[in-house]
Amino acid sequence: EIDAIGKSRDSRYGGGNDEREQTLNQLLAEMDGFDTSKGLLILAATNRPEILDKALLRPGRFDRRIIVDKPDLKGRIETLKVHSKEVRMDESVDLEAIALATSGAVGSDLANMINEAAINAVKQGRQLVSQADLFEAVEVVLVGKEKKDRIMSKEERRIVSYHEVGHALVSALQKDAEPVQKITIVPRTMGALGYVMQVPEEEKYLNTEAELRAMLVGALAGRAAEEIMFDTVTTGAANDIEKATAIARSMVTQYGMSKKFGLVGLESVENKYLDGRRVLNCSDVTAADIDAEVMKIIKESYEEAKRLLEENRDVMDEIAAYLIEKETITGKEFMRIFREVKGIPEPKEKSLEEKDKKEETKMEQIHEEETKEEEN
Repeated sequence: EIDAIGKSRDSRYGGGNDEREQTLNQLLAEMDGFDTSKGLLILAATNRPEILDKALLRPGRFDRRIIVDKPDLKGRIETLKVHSKEVRMDESVDLEAIALATSGAVGSDLANMINEAAINAVKQGRQLVSQADLFEAVEVVLVGKEKKDRIMSKEERRIVSYHEVGHALVSALQKDAEPVQKITIVPRTMGALGYVMQVPEEEKYLNTEAELRAMLVGALAGRAAEEIMFDTVTTGAANDIEKATAIARSMVTQYGMSKKFGLVGLESVENKYLDGRRVLNCSDVTAADIDAEVMKIIKESYEEAKRLLEENRDVMDEIAAYLIEKETITGKEFMRIFREVKGIPEPKEKSLEEKDKKEETKMEQIHEEETKEEEN
């Protein structure tokens, strides 16, 4: 933790401490005695690089920097392989699917997931860890363990059920949303009374404006479902509103996705390796206009969520009734009911014979083309 002694001597970053400055000066003097022939390296780590003294980062001192970021999809797969090396897995385990479902997780999270999955398998008297164990472990790490002793009233179960189905249904109705993996109304230890688990089809590093709009509509769909069904709203949407506000504000102040403000950076992020604190770079008058623009985007998204749910009220009622009965349903069950009510035929999966025939035809075409080339 080099920032403990290497903090900038500039007063803006809490500098001006004589004892710390003496320690820093001594460190700089000691480092000047090193050269490339000694075979010695000095390593240091920090998650606050912006507060380090500039003299520390000059050539000949800490001049090589390695950013240790959260692992990407490939990194998560490799990390899961390392931690699962000593754990017995059955043939159903697909670590890539787990890696896709854990975007943003760090190494310690992934290690914890493997450990939780192993514990779950042992509790159920099994010697091998299954894919279901791993997905349950993902949920434990992200939203906490199931809290089945928390008994909700019949009315609360209906409200939570419609709230979660609202999220899932709007996601299914939007082409830019992530597919639904699971819906549950079983309370969790981290406070959630229910939730929808969505798993992306692939790792993404960029989001389009359409995708961000879809996120906003999906986040506000739970609240919209409550209003449509019960003609009232509850406190259950607090976290959804917080997330939607953060997305809408970023669209306006950082991503240039507002027609009113255009390509102007109105906000910057400090301490991005820690809390990512936001700092406005504008006047109080402009800040008020930003708030108005954020409210406008959120209102438009909420109205869109209500429109989609009102047009598909029959599907919402059917899935909510099924969820109240079962408490937890998979993404496949959700899509099956959705297609049944909408009259959409199930997508046909190609048999192995059809796939083999297609492969044979392709190989024959390649062979014919090669023969023609030889004749020419």
